[in-house]
Amino acid sequence: MKSEEYQPSEMADLDLDSLSDDDIPEGHRSGFIAVVGRPNVGKSTLMNALLGQKIAIVTHRPQTTRINQLGILTRSEYQIIFVDTPGLTKPRHKLDEFMVGEADDTLRDADIVLWLVEANHPPGAGDRFIARTLRSLPDNIQIVLGINKADLLSPDEVLERTDAYRAHVPEAGWILFSALHGDGLQTLLEMLIDALPEGPRYYPSDQTTDSYERDIAAELVREQIFLQMREEVPYGTVVIVEQFKERENGVTYIGATIYVERENHKRMLIGRNGEQLRKIGSAARREIEELIQGRVFLELWVKVAPHWRHNEQALKRFGYGH
Repeated sequence: MKSEEYQPSEMADLDLDSLSDDDIPEGHRSGFIAVVGRPNVGKSTLMNALLGQKIAIVTHRPQTTRINQLGILTRSEYQIIFVDTPGLTKPRHKLDEFMVGEADDTLRDADIVLWLVEANHPPGAGDRFIARTLRSLPDNIQIVLGINKADLLSPDEVLERTDAYRAHVPEAGWILFSALHGDGLQTLLEMLIDALPEGPRYYPSDQTTDSYERDIAAELVREQIFLQMREEVPYGTVVIVEQFKERENGVTYIGATIYVERENHKRMLIGRNGEQLRKIGSAARREIEELIQGRVFLELWVKVAPHWRHNEQALKRFGYGH
């Protein structure tokens, strides 16, 4: 993809046709790795870089990820199922409660937990909260401390900053790296592979996510709302794809509704003469075309669903409930 925060990784180069799901070598490793951290520490950027393609949306705004996103990396000797979790934070409404619950369940079901932190900031209250959660996990779950954004750390800060984070999980393996620039990613990947248990191939070798294209398309629209809109507007939006169909001329038609919580947010999202909504749709369409490798006609509508983040029925309707 062409996002500025995503760079394809050389680790993604592999002829998947050469892998046979019926011919798994002896000693094959596999497992689920939960990627956890405070909001906006680079979880989605890291997963996209390791997979070599964009499956998780990336913005500069915290709490962009709302649901667990699976990324599947298969090579002849191993299969890693990364789970990009919502950022752990103190819940403010029903949506936050759902997100924290999703992340907590994922941690306890994982083989490995990759705790992602920011090298350019010392541990804060959110990090200490996550560390307490990690220390409460069963002993059989391995923890790896990934200190991201190493490119933003000066050499004279390295020892102090790494020691500060390592003190919270002293038994964990750790590594300093940059997901954005790729420094240290290969070493991180090797650490994770070494920590995997022996196991089967859970997914076909050519599958990179469990999400449907229509679901990723909805996330790509929401990504553009985060990138282009200010203040609180993006946080109160949810995108529902109503139609996703390839027409006879080969163009995929996508009709999606953007729900907001307030009438003034609707006006802001649409903009004068629909200009803002067209900008969002145009940018999202280009990302979706890259995803499906084909032409797309994207049509967007905006509707108001008052206080939907606080309403359990609305959350279930929009796919954020159990």
